[in-house]
Amino acid sequence: MKRKRDVLPLMLGVLALSLALFVSPALSAQEIKVGAVMPVTGRFAFAGVHINEGLEDALMMANAEGGIHGKKIKYIMEDGTYKVDVAVAAFKRIMARDKPIIMYGESTALGKAMAPEIKDRYKVLYGSTSFSSELADARKNPYMFVSGPTYSDQLGILLQYVAKAKPGANVAFFHSDTEFGKDPIPYGRQVCKKLGLNLVATEVAKVGGVDVASQVLDMKRKKADYVIFQGFVLSPVPAVIKQARDYGLKAKFMGTHWGTHKMLLDKLGSLARDYLGVMPYAFYWQDEIPMIRKIKAWNKKHHPNVKYRPASYMQGFLTGLIFVECLKRADEAGELNGDGLVKALRSIKNLDVGGLMAPITVVNNKIPMGRVYKANVSKKIFEPISGWIRTE
Repeated sequence: MKRKRDVLPLMLGVLALSLALFVSPALSAQEIKVGAVMPVTGRFAFAGVHINEGLEDALMMANAEGGIHGKKIKYIMEDGTYKVDVAVAAFKRIMARDKPIIMYGESTALGKAMAPEIKDRYKVLYGSTSFSSELADARKNPYMFVSGPTYSDQLGILLQYVAKAKPGANVAFFHSDTEFGKDPIPYGRQVCKKLGLNLVATEVAKVGGVDVASQVLDMKRKKADYVIFQGFVLSPVPAVIKQARDYGLKAKFMGTHWGTHKMLLDKLGSLARDYLGVMPYAFYWQDEIPMIRKIKAWNKKHHPNVKYRPASYMQGFLTGLIFVECLKRADEAGELNGDGLVKALRSIKNLDVGGLMAPITVVNNKIPMGRVYKANVSKKIFEPISGWIRTE
């Protein structure tokens, strides 16, 4: 009898262990992993910190609302420091350790570096900070998408606005000597020709440079009506506009996404008068928009010390909304994997995102639309002056 009593606890222990081993996969299946390599330190941290917080907030908001049909999202982030070698190592580490089905990347450079392996080995849905036309090429990079208009689309939106405001206008492109700066310029030339605009100058400068007198004088000599910046965040934009005013160039200045941030507006001060830019997302001060009100309520509860969220946060948040929608659709289809997520992405048509953008339709793994905004110097904000403009 003693031997039987000794055996019973042992049998119960084995049974409990067996049940644990049996249940473990089922429990893990209730958790969906989303990985990210973010530039939360380094020279792009001014935006990376906010993009990371926006993406995480969108995912955690989805969890608070029930997750993906009851499955919770686990967000895993490592700092890529905006250095390709560091970011690639972090990407591979997350994939090996955590095996997420979605990844987010910190830069165009990381996306291009990992593109072959994402396509042939990892097969995960991939979003990023980048608006690169190449990364949004669904034929070359089927698992990648841009959560907004590409740099080419942004340039096209501004040119459409110019063509309506002043048909036949003289246009100048002013871009950085980087891949970021050069990306949309060939497309911009085509659009100018198509819209009947005169591309009178294409000026190039170094990021952070201040010696821009020769470029400004060239644009004055060629009588540019509009100057569009691409590939800069701050410098040399203030220097260009100041020297243009000093030299009597009366052109209107415009910026693509990274040139339509409050940080630049604050830096420009009174020089921002008549400055125009394109932005695919609503701004934090647009309280009339339902999703902005929802974001503010979330931040008040979870980040009580936060008083303002920049456009970078909105970019991350919108990407999170797309991730969540793809996860829901793939889960409903029983295809909660990279290929299923890509199918879900491409099925998105007229998705209501609460006004953060107009209802979105994914076209060739991007969302080719935005609005033109004008700087309000006294209020230190950008205000919309166009409806939603689409390029495709």
